[in-house]
Amino acid sequence: MSVYAGGMTSSGWTDELARARLHVVTGKGGTGKTTLAAALAIALASGQGRRVLLIEVEGRQGIAQLFDRPPLPYAEQRIASAPGGGEVCALAVDAEAALLEYLAMFYNLGFAGRTLKRMGAIEFATTLAPGLRDVLFTGKIKERVGATDENGRHRYDAIVLDAPPTGRIVKFLDVTKAMVDLAKVGPIKGQSEGVAKLMHSGDTAVHLVTLLEEMPVRETLDAVVELDTADLRPGAVFVNRVQPDRLPEGAVDAAADGRIDQAEIGAELKKAGLTLTEDNLSELVYETIDHATRVQAERRSRIKLAEADLPALELPELTDGVDVAALYELAEALVAQGVRRAR
Repeated sequence: MSVYAGGMTSSGWTDELARARLHVVTGKGGTGKTTLAAALAIALASGQGRRVLLIEVEGRQGIAQLFDRPPLPYAEQRIASAPGGGEVCALAVDAEAALLEYLAMFYNLGFAGRTLKRMGAIEFATTLAPGLRDVLFTGKIKERVGATDENGRHRYDAIVLDAPPTGRIVKFLDVTKAMVDLAKVGPIKGQSEGVAKLMHSGDTAVHLVTLLEEMPVRETLDAVVELDTADLRPGAVFVNRVQPDRLPEGAVDAAADGRIDQAEIGAELKKAGLTLTEDNLSELVYETIDHATRVQAERRSRIKLAEADLPALELPELTDGVDVAALYELAEALVAQGVRRAR
């Protein structure tokens, strides 16, 4: 095991995670979970011609925006290539389309389903029973995880799900457990049992995206407890937007306490050929104190995150924003930390 600065323990990307086929990515809103899910998909597709499917279920078309593409339809599309000949496909799951597919697949009600759609009954049903949407979403995810080609091989080496935020991730993943009890026989029971089995199996890992800030860290730890309690499998913690420490190790605490000799700094800068006004020097000292205070807070967050006892991987702050090139940069950082898909 390795230890990050500040005490956060990590074993990197484990063999167990490499064998998972469904990678569920969740996190508090604003932590960058969609960006991380996209980068993870590229990382898992890297090398040996792997194929990865990236799925979104929240209707925001976040994946299309990240890859600078038109809104995704309810159909798999190739959206990116990966180093080593791999490829990433994407799918935006739509509740209405999923219900029509469900009716056609399990009840041979293709025509009737289209009639219900024209009547607005499907929209009414999914609005009246919000849990039905999650049943349809997880059912589609399970179907894609198990999909095979004409040779009986899995169509995708891995599936990455841009999932709902941590506040409702357990309810989302476990939505079909109630259906197992309600439906005693028939295709609904069989489908629900299959989904529940997948979500609680070693084939699924639930990854948590966080920032080195108090609220996201607290919500991450709470989510780990909820996942454990529900017998769902926490995967790795992805620490996003990590900024470099710009002060020597021994100088952080002193700077954070304001113990900075402004005159000495000015003299040293002058020796280096830089002459600053007193106002500029004061601003530099203020920024140094602010930076040191942030570093201290991030170190406390790392120590707190270690309580989760999960593999932890760090992603750098992207100074130029997020675009397609940035996604590949993040994917490269993940691969460098051991992220891979086992054959």
